[in-house]
Amino acid sequence: MRTPSADRRRFLQTSAALAAGMAATANVHAAGNELLKVGLIGCGSRGTGAAEQALKADPNVKLWAMSDAFSDRLQSSLTTLQNNPELAPKIDVPQERRFTGFDGFRQVIASCDVVLLCTPPQFRPLHLREAVRANRHVFAEKPCAVDAPGVRSVLETCREAAKKNLSVVSGLCLRSDPGFRDTAKRIHDGALGDIHTLQANDYRGGIWIRNREAGWSDMTWQMRNWYYFTWLSGDFNVEQHVHFLDVCAWVMGDRWPTKCIGMGGRAQRTGPEFGQIYDHFSIVYEFANGAKLFSNCRQQTGCRSDLGSYVSGSRGSATLSERRRGLVVKNADGERAYDGPTANMYQVEHNELFASIRNGRPINNGEYMAKSTLMAIMGRMAAYTGQQVTWEQAMESRQDLTPARYDWDLQLPVPPVAVPGVTRFE
Repeated sequence: MRTPSADRRRFLQTSAALAAGMAATANVHAAGNELLKVGLIGCGSRGTGAAEQALKADPNVKLWAMSDAFSDRLQSSLTTLQNNPELAPKIDVPQERRFTGFDGFRQVIASCDVVLLCTPPQFRPLHLREAVRANRHVFAEKPCAVDAPGVRSVLETCREAAKKNLSVVSGLCLRSDPGFRDTAKRIHDGALGDIHTLQANDYRGGIWIRNREAGWSDMTWQMRNWYYFTWLSGDFNVEQHVHFLDVCAWVMGDRWPTKCIGMGGRAQRTGPEFGQIYDHFSIVYEFANGAKLFSNCRQQTGCRSDLGSYVSGSRGSATLSERRRGLVVKNADGERAYDGPTANMYQVEHNELFASIRNGRPINNGEYMAKSTLMAIMGRMAAYTGQQVTWEQAMESRQDLTPARYDWDLQLPVPPVAVPGVTRFE
């Protein structure tokens, strides 16, 4: 699993012809009010939520096609959406436009105008690349990759999207929250002076788990229990903590760290059902101007939760958290908690995506969604190896976590848990 994937190369080669054919007939919908056909790729809870928000974002859209690795997941998502009376008239997904397995996403892309990429992040670079080749607008859930080759692919794809005037909207949803936007703007306008210290906390409890059932192959179980395998999720500091790492990069003016060092491990989630990922990380990032970011995340039951970013500068400090009155700026002018308009940040993402399609002013979040993802991957690399990792090393890493092929019968042993000082940087 640590060598470049021949399957990925073969996929890109064989899909090029299909993509070229689709692009020839693609309608980019730069303006007007014609029907926009929406395709959902990845039908878990987040994908179902994204489909709901997409259907609410524009008066003339329909959910047109769906794809998931598993038919039961697809059916559960479709049933949930159909049971919503507000959404039901906008759903037109007959059996022939329901696709399962590893290749179903290609048929969704071929039949839709806008695609929602909500699978485990392992698949994001491939799905994004094919969607853009086919001239489709994209909503891409976070994170956008699990390894550096995936990040590089996303950056390249998003450059192509910009040339084609396609929108690529990221699921890094805190950037779409009105209060976070207002607080970030105040910081950018100098409310804190020169930023010298940041903290990103993601202390939370446990989440879902899928125990292995009799008859499941290695691939079936790992896909069902995808969160606990680095090749599928990137580890939880990439899959979840990327949100507050992205907030820190955002308030720094979309600058990313030059190096990091840190640690992590498994203290509570130690059983085989938890795959290979860690349950805690502590990473120290350093920026070119000397500012430091102390990043801490923990996913353990029975512990106190704290999710937020904390910023200190030469003139004051700020808190950026989702809790009530959790957006606060303190400086010589006093203390101000954000009390302005609120909005569902998930809905804002889709409202802005569909508005950009209609008005012909595309949104492209590719740069920050890829680099914030790399920032999280870089921290994982440092914790897994016990070594300092520079931005250049992380970006140029050749470690490709893709398995030899996407095959339900593939023997796919669980990789060993990373041991700092033993696990090598690749």
